[in-house]
Amino acid sequence: MLVKAVVFDLDGTLVNSLEDIANSMNMVLERHHFPTHSFVAYQQFIGHGIRDLVSKAIPDSHKNDNFISSFLKEMMEVYSMQCTKNTKMYAGISDLLDSLTAKEIPMVVFSNKVEVLTKKVVSEVLSDWTFYKTIGLTTEALKKPNPDKALQIAQKLGVASDEILFIGDSEADMQTANRAKMQPVGVLWGFRTKAQLLNSGAKYIIKEPMELMKIVEG
Repeated sequence: MLVKAVVFDLDGTLVNSLEDIANSMNMVLERHHFPTHSFVAYQQFIGHGIRDLVSKAIPDSHKNDNFISSFLKEMMEVYSMQCTKNTKMYAGISDLLDSLTAKEIPMVVFSNKVEVLTKKVVSEVLSDWTFYKTIGLTTEALKKPNPDKALQIAQKLGVASDEILFIGDSEADMQTANRAKMQPVGVLWGFRTKAQLLNSGAKYIIKEPMELMKIVEG
């Protein structure tokens, strides 16, 4: 298979942001004397945007649009101040990005994290590499697994969708890749299991970042 571009999810794929996200949401919950959640619980909350995470984290008694919007605002205020405090690249990611750069393969970051924070994390944690595009969430209706932005990426690159690898750690990533006719690659160092990734449409599963180069090189 000829690979002409690579699209990366961010959280759980390039960077481990779990601690900063969990701590921020728990801080908001503590303010309101609500139960907090473990890192393990947040692994399942992550993947569909911060609004969805907030909805899953707050008590059932407060799951309505007004409360969710209010808690989302608080979460964004807290998280924006510490979104790179403990967030770091996963082991092996730097070698992978170096290898893709050396092969002059365009790289894109496509996240369900709010776009301003997606760009902040990329600019501060992944500043050593150049990405063709860094795309985050601007409109709730366009978040993954909606394939529209993925299809726009292919169009702007001038590359056929099936020549693009879509790498992620969540069901939303695998579903987006399939809907956009890209090649879905599930990673096992993120927030989902092998079974979850396969059940949501992963074509490839990799345990270590550099395993991606075997796919790239055919």
